[in-house]
Amino acid sequence: MAQKILFIVGSLRKRSFNRQLADKAREIIGSRADVSFLEWADVPFFNQDAEFPVPAAVARVRKAVQEADGIWIFSPEYNGAVPGALKNLLDWLSRPLIPGDFASGTAAAGKKVTVSGAGGKNATRSVRADLQKLLSFMRMEVLCADGSGFSADAESFQTDRLALREEDSARLESQAAEFLAAI
Repeated sequence: MAQKILFIVGSLRKRSFNRQLADKAREIIGSRADVSFLEWADVPFFNQDAEFPVPAAVARVRKAVQEADGIWIFSPEYNGAVPGALKNLLDWLSRPLIPGDFASGTAAAGKKVTVSGAGGKNATRSVRADLQKLLSFMRMEVLCADGSGFSADAESFQTDRLALREEDSARLESQAAEFLAAI
């Protein structure tokens, strides 16, 4: 049975560089695993007063995370930090499944996860470091060291198409192979 990998794209923009990067990773993985994308644009802002009963959108994303063998997050860097919408999603995934009972577990705890990002000159270095801390705090098993970051060139920003160099594709292939071997 093929491993199930759930891709989470940290940008809600349809043609985001990180969606394009995730599409490239999916192409690289090919038939070696079942890859799906988490649809999460309808997840509400986290509010502990509205945590239970669990909103339907939250229950749906939690179920998708629980059913995955591995999670691969592709995130841009917004002002040197994790995008607010992605942080909100991760906050929901970090909460207990049973009201007030953190010992009962969360949807994300124990999940194997890796991180990649495409952005500007910083190649998402800051967001990847922040995500590693956050995901570890959430008791997820962060794999593939620092993940991988990619700098979009000036032409990419003008055309809205992420152009990966050969060495970039090779790094993404290496990360995919390492992640697949670990899950």
